[in-house]
Amino acid sequence: MGISLGELAARFGCELIGDPSTTVSRVATLSGADAASISFLANSNYRNELRSTGAAAVILGAEDAAECPAASLIAGDPYLVYARVADVLHPRAEHAPGVHPSATIDGSASVAASAHVAAGVVVCAESTIGDNVYVGPGTVIGPRCRVERDTYLHANVTFVQDVSIGSRGIVHSGAVLGSDGFGNAMSEDGWVKVPQLGGVIIGDDVEIGANTTVDRGAIDDTIIGNGVRLDNLVQIAHNVRIGEHTAMAALTGISGSTTIGKRCMLAGRVGIVGHVSICDDVVIGGASVVSKDIASPGYYSGSFPAEKDRDWKRRIARFRRLEQLERRVSDLEDAAGRDGE
Repeated sequence: MGISLGELAARFGCELIGDPSTTVSRVATLSGADAASISFLANSNYRNELRSTGAAAVILGAEDAAECPAASLIAGDPYLVYARVADVLHPRAEHAPGVHPSATIDGSASVAASAHVAAGVVVCAESTIGDNVYVGPGTVIGPRCRVERDTYLHANVTFVQDVSIGSRGIVHSGAVLGSDGFGNAMSEDGWVKVPQLGGVIIGDDVEIGANTTVDRGAIDDTIIGNGVRLDNLVQIAHNVRIGEHTAMAALTGISGSTTIGKRCMLAGRVGIVGHVSICDDVVIGGASVVSKDIASPGYYSGSFPAEKDRDWKRRIARFRRLEQLERRVSDLEDAAGRDGE
């Protein structure tokens, strides 16, 4: 579909420099754009590509407009406006309502007439599929699950049991929601499995990445708030609570019974130990480990970047001598104190 720059500027509150009747039909990178494309500049590292772009228009900040050879849509947050423009030009494919003949729907389940249930889907007892929901091929909706309106489940998603997700959610392929948490008690004869009796409650407008796992609660529910974003390969353990609009990048792992506040951002490979509480508006840097409560908003990090192996081993050797050094300093301080008497 094509849309005019004038309409885009009016819809998204941008200042337009250029012909408002020019139309664009797709988004593209600065280097790959053509006369039918709109691009964006949100990172100063790409200014050289701006100067030579073939795009019909570029979404950018006012400070870069003078160097743009194409029409400009000037925005306070170019990346945010780009996201909204891309959604207009590349809307999600529509699917005809109905249930594929190869799908298996339990007699006690409820599927809205406007929902699309693809080939090989299984919907188990007492589960509900709401209006305009898309359930992709091979997806399994276990017992007592609920999928609210306009949610999109890609192929091969698994809701194990007692999972509810709100409206306008997106769950990518391979995600497993509602599996048992890692609950075990040690006996003289070995491990005894602790029954996992809770469920998973997911709010509205949540996106969950491919191969991400969210465990059901041990007794109470695991809870994910409205607007949360979980990247691929994220692990959420049992009884975790995540506040609204928090985002986590790939390979992050959250241990059981941890509470994370609203609007937090966790970079890739963050690890959080169990029973920790993190307040609202916290940012945690990549590969950091959080082992205690965080009560004040701000940026937190704690990891060692990679370096040459021989340098790292030399530092480790020094670390191991720290305790010995501490004892020597303490002995010297004690001796100095005695000498001064």
